[in-house]
Amino acid sequence: MAPRPPAVATTRWWWVRHAPVAERVRPFIYGQEDVPAVFDDRAGLAALAAALPRGAVWVTSHLSRARDTARAIFAAGYPAAIPIEEPDLAEQHLGAWQGLSRAKFVGPEGEPAHPTWLVGAHVKPPGGESFEEVVARVAAAVDRLTAAHAGEDVVAVAHGGSIRAGLAHALAVPAERALAFQLENLSLTAIHHVRRADGSVNWRVVTVNRRPGGG
Repeated sequence: MAPRPPAVATTRWWWVRHAPVAERVRPFIYGQEDVPAVFDDRAGLAALAAALPRGAVWVTSHLSRARDTARAIFAAGYPAAIPIEEPDLAEQHLGAWQGLSRAKFVGPEGEPAHPTWLVGAHVKPPGGESFEEVVARVAAAVDRLTAAHAGEDVVAVAHGGSIRAGLAHALAVPAERALAFQLENLSLTAIHHVRRADGSVNWRVVTVNRRPGGG
């Protein structure tokens, strides 16, 4: 068997899920509503600040809970950077369902209850987008940013939905399967994009849903 061509560029993605949203918001479906996060987990923020690579390119979604989480990590000890604001890394837009009670939510008629999310990946909320569409937009953004920052570290402060979408893209699995990933607030998911001398590309999933300093 011929040896594999050497890697010519490894772009390391460090996905961070934003800090928890305010307690009063949690019982509701918020999707792309711009709801506030809370930053009382000082140990978790400090652990992220220590664990993330220095000199990285920082990217956040346009939603304040992602942007403010990046600022909180800087305040906890990471050298301040100016993040790129990338709307395509935002959470799933849940349209008319945003603002509804999670406990009272009933999906569209004919759709079975979903074990890990509100609905299946193919279901599009009125005025919103399906998770399959989230995977497509996040994948396009990841490919674009990887090409622009080949060989660098990219810290992306984003959302549960967009990080699952990034995993679906890296693993080349159906969107429905990616909904099974559990991602805690302030968790770290690391994925490496490896481009080789013959032009081939592969992804390596290094860690998923890790809390630095907490095991």
